[in-house]
Amino acid sequence: MRSDRKTAGAKAEGKSDKTRRRILDAAALVLRHKGFAGTRLVDIAKVADMQAGSLYYYFGSREELVAEVMRTGVCSAFDAVTRRLAEMPAEASHVDRLCAAMETHLLFLVEQSDYASATIKLIGQVPKDMQQQQIATERTYGKLWKQLLRDARDAGEIRADLNLSAIRMMIMGALNWSVEWHRPENGPAEHIARDFIAMVMHGLAVRR
Repeated sequence: MRSDRKTAGAKAEGKSDKTRRRILDAAALVLRHKGFAGTRLVDIAKVADMQAGSLYYYFGSREELVAEVMRTGVCSAFDAVTRRLAEMPAEASHVDRLCAAMETHLLFLVEQSDYASATIKLIGQVPKDMQQQQIATERTYGKLWKQLLRDARDAGEIRADLNLSAIRMMIMGALNWSVEWHRPENGPAEHIARDFIAMVMHGLAVRR
């Protein structure tokens, strides 16, 4: 009997997780298009095919749901990049690791465009306390990029005369904005990532 109850509880937990994910996906979609002020719980519930009141079982307030969408957008990208780096061979160069991170981040944004676009839009719309919470989350991810750039510089694989903080913000800004302009007619995301990496690492000018 105890085993049966444990199994039933695991199944219930799995179903709850799926429902929570469905709500977050719906919220990301609505927030992407309507922004913070224009989004109502009833709009999210409609997309999630639920009653608006049922959302409170999973999230205590609209603000809590919005904050979780933003946190998920950053943390999921962080996880994707971390996994990619962990899969690379130990002998991979620091430049190879940096390029892999850029490619993975861009591909993740395109695949999870609702979360990425919503997060970019919301950071300037949400209340101050939510902004600070999100900034703290983004700083954690930013530390990974700082380390990638520092490692490449210290190994002599990229130029040492550049402001790495500015370079990091330019790279991340360009990558994050791609979710707003990328369309299928622009070409496969893999090709966009390839061209972006070529521009960052080798520039636009032809060396004569």
